[in-house]
Amino acid sequence: MDSGKLKAEVYKMRMVDIIQKKKQGEALTALEIDFAVQGYTKGEIPDYQMSAFLMAVYFKGMNKEEISNMTLSFVNSGDQVDLSAIEGIKVDKHSTGGVGDKISLIVIPLVASLGIPVAKMSGRGLGHTGGTIDKLESIEGFKTELTSEEFINNVNKYKMAIVGQSGNLTPADKKIYALRDVTATVDSIPLIASSIMSKKIASGADAIVLDVKVGDGAFMKTVDDARELARTMVDIGKMLNRKTVAIITDMNNPLGHEVGNANEIREAIEVLKGHGSEDETTVALTIASHMAVLGGAFNEFEEAYKNLESIIRSGKAIEKLKEFVKIQGGNSEVVENVDLLPKAKYHIEVKAKEDGYVSHIEAEKIGIAAMLLGAGRKTKEDSIDFAAGITLNKKVGDKVKVGEAICTLHTNLEVCEDAKKVAEEAFYISDKCNTIQYIHDIVM
Repeated sequence: MDSGKLKAEVYKMRMVDIIQKKKQGEALTALEIDFAVQGYTKGEIPDYQMSAFLMAVYFKGMNKEEISNMTLSFVNSGDQVDLSAIEGIKVDKHSTGGVGDKISLIVIPLVASLGIPVAKMSGRGLGHTGGTIDKLESIEGFKTELTSEEFINNVNKYKMAIVGQSGNLTPADKKIYALRDVTATVDSIPLIASSIMSKKIASGADAIVLDVKVGDGAFMKTVDDARELARTMVDIGKMLNRKTVAIITDMNNPLGHEVGNANEIREAIEVLKGHGSEDETTVALTIASHMAVLGGAFNEFEEAYKNLESIIRSGKAIEKLKEFVKIQGGNSEVVENVDLLPKAKYHIEVKAKEDGYVSHIEAEKIGIAAMLLGAGRKTKEDSIDFAAGITLNKKVGDKVKVGEAICTLHTNLEVCEDAKKVAEEAFYISDKCNTIQYIHDIVM
């Protein structure tokens, strides 16, 4: 369509007609979606009309082409990161958010040690889920604000770099998400998928591995819903020429033993030294292996997995972590001496009230308890206590006796009864020894 006809088409458009069309379950054109998204972002379409549109999408859904067009419209609303100056296939990962999720801290140096460029843009935590940037900033001197030149140079030279997300990436998504939050339209798979994928596309990666969390500590509560979201995002990636794989991982229980910031850094170090918990090591190696295949280092997942295990055993992975911390301005000595990380003043044990086995740990409650201790933010304006957090002394399947510590709270607050109560309520003890399935599915 030439520019004259295009302008005429747009001129004739009315938001009320687009709402009506979607209300009737009809597919919208790319032009109609862009009209709605860009118009709302510029303030030309009022909240009440966008709210009606979002609710129509919530109930009537969108087909793959519509979701792809919505994603592109979000991408085109703001800045896009140009990584063309970086050699090789740029691989990124994204987690839909969980409790104790320190996987990025592990996979960045692990994948970079294979010579695959990992150019990571990451966010801060809010509510019961933590943010990778907050965790890394618990290391003295670690910089997450780099110039474009520093970022690209680090990736070219060392194959890894991380920065906080730019303020003008996908502003349309940011504005629409705020409206979704107050109109009960957050849990719409087309809207979730386009929101996540727009940020990844705008961040400039060639290939994307998605860690889709499922369970009570995640946004997706059932495996079927997680699978639908994963399939939708993988399809968007393919339609927009990005190699994409989604891994559905369990978040019915917190990942690993540590929840917080500095204490999660300690645990990530242990994983890269080969001493990590089974759940965390399995999830990290699975994600890193798929990144390695997409990055062209290996043809098969199994081959990548074995090689990455070998890299951990050889000590190469932990050396790469030291390098990562150093090039970002941090004190790399923390890798060998974790006592240099912030430590809390108070350590309070939460004890079991009955004998049995830990059958379940509510991840969301552990995340909330950690936030109450100072490890997270209730609002974006809140500051974080890097030393605060929770250690899970017992995991699902562990035997426990009355009076034995099931978790330990770390805080600088003198009074933390609310956090203690929430953490205590998170643990379920029964006479049955349960096991957890760490990886539920792979969607390609």
